Amino acid sequence: MLTLLGFSERGWGGLLLMAALTTLCLTVAALLIGSLVGAAVAAAKLSSRRRWRVAGEIYSVVFRGIPELLIIYLFYFGGSGVLTQVGRWFGADGFIELPPFLIGALAIGLISASYQGEVYRAARLAVNAGELEAALAMGMPAWRRAYRILLPQVARYALPGLSNVWQMSLKDSALVSVTGIVEVMRASQMAAGSTRQYFLFYLAGAAIYLILTVFSNISFARLEQKMSQPHQRRTHQETI
Repeated sequence: MLTLLGFSERGWGGLLLMAALTTLCLTVAALLIGSLVGAAVAAAKLSSRRRWRVAGEIYSVVFRGIPELLIIYLFYFGGSGVLTQVGRWFGADGFIELPPFLIGALAIGLISASYQGEVYRAARLAVNAGELEAALAMGMPAWRRAYRILLPQVARYALPGLSNVWQMSLKDSALVSVTGIVEVMRASQMAAGSTRQYFLFYLAGAAIYLILTVFSNISFARLEQKMSQPHQRRTHQETI
């Protein structure tokens, strides 16, 4: 058992380790894509114009209502099919495959954006409007109000929700194995199929996900505590 999980020639430890790194990179890329799109979705939902609010709501409904696996299929296989057809119009032969990592990160990122958008929207509504009004009365420019007041508080309020979105994206990365990316789920399948030790390697895959989850929780908790310190000091000073 230990030999199969080790890093020798017969062991699969190296593959599982690289798969864990791939899973982390995929989740980070998806979170970054989701943060950009999610910010746009939140801005649309908070807009004073009805058509933007409707567009933001439609985005959330679509990407929350369609199963994640189906979205990945649509992006990877459907996108490759469309690209192949376009290539044929210009004389290209054969099937044109889209980069699996890019498509996986994009699909999971757009899914997470539908949740991140709601996290950012709630965080923006939680910001004390009086602080922004006071800064405006003092003649503070819009960019400085955003940099000094709005963005730090939105980040602090959004962090607990982003932790949940990260965990969701981390688990959704297992679905990208259908594109051929060797992440934790795919590596576990490969090792289990080659050795017939299904329980061992699927258990090892589950352990890797649990380890990543625990370290993620610790990291987000420390970051949340660090970001709350200036606010706690300010509250203490106001109390005194």
